[in-house]
Amino acid sequence: MGESKTHHGPDAVQRKAIAAAVAGCALEWYDFAVYGFFALTISKLFFPSDEGSVSLLLGVATFGVGFIMRPVGAIVLGSVADRHSRSAALSLTILLMVIGTAMIAFAPTYAQAGIWAPLMIVAARLIQGFSAGGEMGVATALLIESAPHSRRGLYGSWQQVAQSTALLFGSGLGALLSSTLTAAQMDEWGWRIPFMLGLVIGPIGWYIRRKLPEPEHASSEASVARRRAPLRSVLRDHRAETVAGLGITTVWTVCSYFFLVYMPTYAATQLQIELSSSLASNAIGLVMLLVLAPLFGSLSDRWGRYRIILVGIAGVLVTCYPAIVALQRVPSLGMLICVQLWMAMLVAAIAGPAPAAMAELFPQEVRSTGISIGYNAAVVVFGGFAPLIATWLIRVCQSGSAPAWYVSASAALSLMALAWSTRTIGAASRAKPIMPTAPDTPA
Repeated sequence: MGESKTHHGPDAVQRKAIAAAVAGCALEWYDFAVYGFFALTISKLFFPSDEGSVSLLLGVATFGVGFIMRPVGAIVLGSVADRHSRSAALSLTILLMVIGTAMIAFAPTYAQAGIWAPLMIVAARLIQGFSAGGEMGVATALLIESAPHSRRGLYGSWQQVAQSTALLFGSGLGALLSSTLTAAQMDEWGWRIPFMLGLVIGPIGWYIRRKLPEPEHASSEASVARRRAPLRSVLRDHRAETVAGLGITTVWTVCSYFFLVYMPTYAATQLQIELSSSLASNAIGLVMLLVLAPLFGSLSDRWGRYRIILVGIAGVLVTCYPAIVALQRVPSLGMLICVQLWMAMLVAAIAGPAPAAMAELFPQEVRSTGISIGYNAAVVVFGGFAPLIATWLIRVCQSGSAPAWYVSASAALSLMALAWSTRTIGAASRAKPIMPTAPDTPA
C-alpha cells in the first residue's frame, strides 16, 4: 500500500489510512477504557456488596471479563482482514464496540433490574472485548502497509497515539465530572455521560473506515494459501514470531493498564487522593505518553526497534518497585504525578516502536492475524486482569506496594520471551532478524 502507486497517490492513501486507524482506534479504546476509570461507581451500582473491597473486586473483574473474548475477536477479525479486506474488518470492529457501549450506557442498575443488570454489563463487556480483539492487529497492519519503509516506526506509533488520546479524553472527562457533580449525581446519571459520548463519535469512525483502499497482496501460490488459512499459517510457520509479539506486549499492556487506567482507582483507595485529582494526574501521564510515543517510534526507524524496546523494559524492571514504594511513603498528588510521568516515558519507549516491530515479524498475507494473536494473548493473560490482580494482591498481602511485583514480573517475562524468540528466529533464518536495525529493512 505504502509502496504502490494508485490513482489516489501515496500521500492521499497514507492520510486516509492514518485517519481511519487513528479515529476508529481512539473510539475503540475510549469506550473500552472508560469503564476502568469509572470502576468505583459501576461496582457500587451493578455489583453491590456489604464489603466495599468485594464490590470493587467484582467491578474490576468485569473489566477483565471483556478480555476473555479478545482472542476470539483476534482470530475472527484478523482472518477477515487477511482473507478479505482491512476495511471490512475495521468497520465491523467499530460497529460492535458501539453496540457494547450502548448496552452499558442504558443499562438499568442492580437496584432497578436485579441480577439482569450485572448480566447486561458482562454481555456488553464481552462484545467490546471481541471487537477490541481485532482492532490492534488490523489497524496496525493498515498503518504499516501505508508507511514508507523508512518511517514505519513513526507511522506505527500512531496506534499508541490513538490509544493515549482516547485514555486522555476519558480521564479528563472523568476528572471534570468528578469535580463538578456531587457523589449522588455521579451515581444517578453522571457516570453514563462518557459512554453516551462514545455513541456520538461512533458513526464518524465507521464512515471513515467503510471505504478504505486495500493493500496489494502478493499473488504467489504460497501467499494465496496463507491468505486462505491465516490462522493455520501463523500457528504452524510463525510460532517464534508470535512469542516475540507476546513478549513485546506483555510488559506494555501490564504497565498501561496499571499505571494509566487503574491508577486513579489505586490512588483513591490506597493513597486517599481525591478521584478528581488522581484523574488529573492520570491525564498528565497520558499527555507524556502521547507526546513521546511518536518520538520513540521515529527514533526506532534510525536506531532499531529492539534496542529501544529493551531499554524501556529494563527501565520498568528496575524502577517499578521503588516508584510504588515512594508513592506509599509520600502519598501526595505531586509524587503521583512524578511516578506517572516516569512510567509513561518508559511505556512510550516500548509502545512507540512496538506496532512496527510486531508488524515486521509477519508477512503481509497473515499480518493482521499474527499481530492480533500475539498481542491479544498477552493482553488477556497479563494486561486485562492487571486491575483485578492488583486489587487481589493488595487484599491478600495487606500491602499497597504488592502490585509492583506483578509489574516487575511482567517485565522479566517479556525479556525472557524476546530472548528465546530472537534466538529461535535467528537460527531459522539469519537474514530475518526479529526487528530491523536499519530503517529500510523490508518486512
